[in-house]
Amino acid sequence: MPDPAGLTGVPDPMVPVSLGADSRRPRTPVAYGRLTRHGDVGEPATIVLVRHGQTPMTVAGQYSGSSVPGPSLNPAGLIEAARAADLAARIGRDAWADLPRASSLVASPMVRTQETARAVSRRLGLPITTDDAFAEANFGDWEGRTASEIASTAPAELVRWHVSGTQRAPGGESAADVGVRAGEGIARLAETGAGRTVVVVAHTLVIRAAIGQALDAPASRWNQIRITPGSTTILWR
Repeated sequence: MPDPAGLTGVPDPMVPVSLGADSRRPRTPVAYGRLTRHGDVGEPATIVLVRHGQTPMTVAGQYSGSSVPGPSLNPAGLIEAARAADLAARIGRDAWADLPRASSLVASPMVRTQETARAVSRRLGLPITTDDAFAEANFGDWEGRTASEIASTAPAELVRWHVSGTQRAPGGESAADVGVRAGEGIARLAETGAGRTVVVVAHTLVIRAAIGQALDAPASRWNQIRITPGSTTILWR
């Protein structure tokens, strides 16, 4: 979907960290557990969220949701996918060396995420598990249209969708709806992922929702987070 400018991930060990897939900055090993809300220190599940690479619809600014399989990656998107795969392979080595190396790989069912996940799979030597919880929002009647095209007929509705977080696209979903299913998916991974690293290849709204929920931010604030194609965000759960 179109991705307006906003905040990046916050570089604090207790909250999300977001990094472009072409980064080569090493990470200093740190030994620590995660302090939970109940005061216990334990081994967290590390969730590595990778946004798919660029597609022709990304370039055109068209809303590309989960009601259709969606487009394939364009040449730039294939490069972004390869870079994201390289970064995923470096986790637990020279990038975030304190984290466990990835041991499982999950992806949205959309074409672009499956293609990106295949690049990651080749680098990690892991099979891909497909999970509908991480599919992009269903944009309903807005599918394939640009923001300008939608604003020409339903400007107030479009603004409410972006600002409220709870306004549904006509025939589709709201950001909060995406947050419910994405949150459930993340929780399932966290339940079985203590001490492990799981890579999830997903979409803008899914990753925004995961970051927003980790920070206890309401859905109305998630639109302030920018998730670029091929970027990597790390959460502890």
